[in-house]
Amino acid sequence: MKKGMGGGGMQQLLKQANQMQNKMKKVQEQLAEQEYEGTAGGGAVTVTVNGNNLLVKVNINEEAIEPEDKDMLQDLIMTATNDAIKTAKETSEKEMSKITGGFGMPGMF
Repeated sequence: MKKGMGGGGMQQLLKQANQMQNKMKKVQEQLAEQEYEGTAGGGAVTVTVNGNNLLVKVNINEEAIEPEDKDMLQDLIMTATNDAIKTAKETSEKEMSKITGGFGMPGMF
C-alpha cells in the first residue's frame, strides 16, 4: 500500500511554514528598527526613514535654504524622502526573499 501525504507529511509542512513565519516576523522587527538615508541635490537634503517608512530625520544644508526658491527645496525634500523609502523597501524585500527563497507568500509581509 502506497503512503500518500498523510498526517505526518502535513504536520511537517505546517511546522516548516510556522518556522518560516516566525523567522519573517523576527526579520521584520529588525528591519523596522533600522534607519535608511535618502539624499537629493548632491547632499543638499538628507532624510532618514525607519523600516516602517516613517520620517525620523531631515537635514537641510544651509546653501539649499533660499526663501525665493521654496519650490526647489520642497522638491529636494520629496525626492530625498522617496529615495530613503525606496531603499528601505528594497532592503526589506531582499531580506524577506532570503527567508522565503523568492517564494512569495501572500499576506505574510
